[in-house]
Order: sequence, then structure tokens, then C-alpha cells
Amino acid sequence: MRKNKAEPRRRPGGSFLLTAPYVVWMTVFILIPLGVVVFYALTDPATGMFSLHNLGKIFTGSFPRIFGRSVWYSLVASLICLVIGYPVAYWIARQKAGVQRFLYLLVMLPMCMSFLLRTLAWVGLLRDTGIINQFLGLFGIGPLPLIRTTGAVILGMVYNFLPFMVLPLYNVLVKIDKSVINAAYDLGANGVQTFVRIIFPLSLPGMFSGITMVFVPALTTFVISKILGGSKLVLIGNVIEQEFTQTGNWNLGSGLSIVLMLFIIFNMVISVITDKEGEAVSYTHLTLPTI
Repeated sequence: MRKNKAEPRRRPGGSFLLTAPYVVWMTVFILIPLGVVVFYALTDPATGMFSLHNLGKIFTGSFPRIFGRSVWYSLVASLICLVIGYPVAYWIARQKAGVQRFLYLLVMLPMCMSFLLRTLAWVGLLRDTGIINQFLGLFGIGPLPLIRTTGAVILGMVYNFLPFMVLPLYNVLVKIDKSVINAAYDLGANGVQTFVRIIFPLSLPGMFSGITMVFVPALTTFVISKILGGSKLVLIGNVIEQEFTQTGNWNLGSGLSIVLMLFIIFNMVISVITDKEGEAVSYTHLTLPTI
């Protein structure tokens, strides 16, 4: 009887050596900057002593209105992405494997372009002398105030973050066992009943994950609101950016950032709870810093 070959001996500390580069990277570029933000958020700018004043600022002055507006815009953008993204993901999931890969690539393709350039492209479409108003002018309409409006900001959010809705939905829908759907048809269910009783409930983890993955970057963005909304529509991301780059009040900016981060973590926890089996796209595909 042949003896099994001995398993290769693992070198002591081998696992640590493999993970060391990532640990160093995470420490230098994530943990240390986050520690600096927490330090500024929890200290008083005048005395340098521990204080929760910066965190409580979110509930004073105009901050609650701005934060509420940011949440509202993000929710509306998430729901619009869901309405658009669900049929797209469902249609892609029903195609053949080769066609699915091609359509999946088309969904990902806009994300290969710079986020800033994608947003600036809408300026050329929506401004008073833009392509849309020039086209409407041929029929004697306009120019319409399309830019620097709420609709323009939400449109920018939907356009930029729609793939974050389609991908988790597709990831869940494509895994639904076709035998379950066929069994529903065999038992006499029609297309609508099969969708309502079988497909829709099984796709809920992807829906919750997609809503969260759109909601989080929409809530933290400041580029879209600055370019498409102008100075009239200020979101919480704009306030944080102004505190760091214009006002120079890093303590207040850090405090607002921490509150926003806690709100985001809460949404992520809800998404994890609703996606216990990890069927949707993971958060490794989601850029959490303010963009």
C-alpha cells in the first residue's frame, strides 16, 4: 500500500507574512486617517479638550434641514434606481450565459470612465445652451431651467449609481433555481403569480443590498450637488467638504463625518441582516469615502 505524500510543512509565521502588506496598507491609509478624524471630532477647537460638541452640531442650526434633504434625495435616487434597475437585472438574468456576460459588461462600462467626467457630461446636456435645450428650441420650447435644480441632482445620482443597483439584483436573480419557477408553472401559477409569489421574495436580499449600495454614496456625495445643483442645493457632503477646504474648521467637519459614518454603518448592518446568506454583491465593490 502506497503511503500518502506528506503534506508540505507550513513555515512558522507564513500566514502573517502573507497578510502583512495588507495590514500595513490598512493601518497607514485607513486606521490612522480614521483615528485623526475621530480625534478632531471629539476635541474642542479652542481648548483641545474632549468634547461631544462637534457631534451634536448635526442637530443645530441649518444642519438638520441639510441632512434631511440629503437623506431625502438619496432615498428618491435609490427608489428610482430600483424601478429602473430591477427590470434590467431581471432581463439580463433571463438571457443565455454568453449574452449575460456581454450585458453585464455594458452595465459596468460607464464605471470605467472618470466619475467627474460622467457628471460634467450632464452639464453639457442640461445647461441653458446645452444639447437638450437646443433641441427643444427647434420646436420653439425653452430654454428650460434643467440645471441647478433638484431634478438635476437626483438625475446625476441615478446615472452614476444605477450599476450599484443592477449588479446585486442580477447576482441574486441569476441564482434562482429554474426548477422552482417551473414547478410553480406546473402547479398552475401564471407569470404574474410566479413573479409575486416566487421570484420577488427570493430577490429581496438583492433589493435591500442594492438600495443600500445606492443610498450610501448618494448620501455622501458632494461632486454631483456642486456641479449639477450649484450653490442653491447644499447637501451634507458639501458642508463637510466646505468645513475642511474653505472654513478650515476640521473639528466640525470631522464631527459631521463621524455622524454620517455612523448613519452609514447602521444602513450597512441592516443590509447584512437582510442578506444573511451573502447572496448580493459585497461591500468590497462600494467606495464609501465621500465623492
